[in-house]
Amino acid sequence: MGEQQHVKFPQEVIDEYAALGVDLHAMFSAGHLGTRMGVQILEASAERVVGTMPVEGNTQPYGLLHGGASAVLAETLGSVGSMLHGGSSKIAVGVDLNCTHHRGVRSGLVTGVASPVHRGRSTATYEVVISDEEGRRVCTARLTCLLRDVRTGQDTNG
Repeated sequence: MGEQQHVKFPQEVIDEYAALGVDLHAMFSAGHLGTRMGVQILEASAERVVGTMPVEGNTQPYGLLHGGASAVLAETLGSVGSMLHGGSSKIAVGVDLNCTHHRGVRSGLVTGVASPVHRGRSTATYEVVISDEEGRRVCTARLTCLLRDVRTGQDTNG
């Protein structure tokens, strides 16, 4: 996901992970897909996650932002919020994602803002609004994550 030292985390979240010997900034990543797509996380807390993604390199054959690219940005931001809500004792695993695409974008940067709809003990749901550089809504998505307990040596693939 590029340079993660610019991510703003709440201090209490940094402290929680530091108490476990984990450098949150060093481990924080949307993985290889986010890197390939140019996803940048600008701000991250359980209450709000903000990130950007370039349109260039993430288009479909008509030259418009690919709907799947919007889905990647939405799932990344909602998953980060869910992870931060669950805390260091939980793993956030996406179980449902839906996206409504409102308008096409051909260039520039899109910005996604994830806000919680529900934050429970076992699930978290985030609405993600993706907008173009003029502030026009491009996509509205909703992601629900299952919050699983962390177990030593746990396989996080499901």
